[in-house]
Amino acid sequence: MKPINLKIKGKSKSYPIIIGPNSSSKLSKIINKYNLKFEKYLFVIDKNVPHKIVSNITRSIDKKKTIYYFEANEKNKNQKNVDIILNILLNKNFSRNDCLVAIGGGITGDISGFAASLFKRGLNFINVPTTLLSQVDSSIGGKTGINTRHGKNLVGSFYQPKLVVSDTNFLKSLPQREVICGYAEILKHSLISNIKLYKFLDKNVDKILNLESPFIEKSIFESCKIKKIIVEKDEMEKNLRKSLNFGHTFAHAYEATLSFSKKLNHGEAVILGINSALKFSLQKNIINNSHYSSIVTHIKNSKLPYQLKKYFSLKDIKKIISFMANDKKNNTDKINLILLKKIGTPIINKQFNKNSVYSFLKNELTN
Repeated sequence: MKPINLKIKGKSKSYPIIIGPNSSSKLSKIINKYNLKFEKYLFVIDKNVPHKIVSNITRSIDKKKTIYYFEANEKNKNQKNVDIILNILLNKNFSRNDCLVAIGGGITGDISGFAASLFKRGLNFINVPTTLLSQVDSSIGGKTGINTRHGKNLVGSFYQPKLVVSDTNFLKSLPQREVICGYAEILKHSLISNIKLYKFLDKNVDKILNLESPFIEKSIFESCKIKKIIVEKDEMEKNLRKSLNFGHTFAHAYEATLSFSKKLNHGEAVILGINSALKFSLQKNIINNSHYSSIVTHIKNSKLPYQLKKYFSLKDIKKIISFMANDKKNNTDKINLILLKKIGTPIINKQFNKNSVYSFLKNELTN
């Protein structure tokens, strides 16, 4: 299969996204094709990425290079590990004309992009996402960030890469939980923007989760295209881009309440969050009933996680509400939720008081 090229045209920067098998092993050729010139490279690599694939990428670069292996998990997505990367760049005397390359999932990309944005006020950055989640979501749009004890992604920056290379061969090494994790974002993109893509997912979900070609490539491409269009219209998340947070206000709070434990990964939290946002939309008489039933049935039939009671109990509600109230989209003492009217029509900037959300969660965890 030939690589698929997308181009993100932001106000601050434009950059290509290359999607296809074996694309990462051709990184040097791709860099030259787009006339990108760097003297030195720092590779920040998730330890979980298969060593053979990493070697193929790094060998393709004939410039000076430093390699740093990062233990990628939500607990390590913090300022301490950003400082480690910054100190490597400083000790190796990197300049702004050099480049940081992230090879890993969304956590590796987020922390590397954030470090690149801070170093000398902006170091060249290339992202090589290795998980389905990062290929369809976090590698596109320039959001970087770290977690704190106050919540997820509350410290960060908007910083666009020079290049994104999404090698679909990486996906073959993923456990099923990680594939489901990425599918959560593909599903989300279809729900907020494209009923045609949703119908394709509904018909082919088993083939997509099994990474069958060409279904997985089409899913990645269509998902990236949706995010591309949204980001180009609203790069700094002033309005439309907020719709990409559908399900995420709940999801981030669920992750933080469990202290970012392995019990619940980000994609699983997103599916729980989508389910919660759908039910909240129904409770507030916002969503079209037939669309609601279709989506909920899709989630259940696809064996995606949807039962909140499996992860939380009544004693967790206050903690969940506290993290939701701290969400970066809030600018009052109310909780801002992205809801759904029908497939393809999200509702943004809807605010609800904490008691309303508390009652909703209480009902979810008792019935």
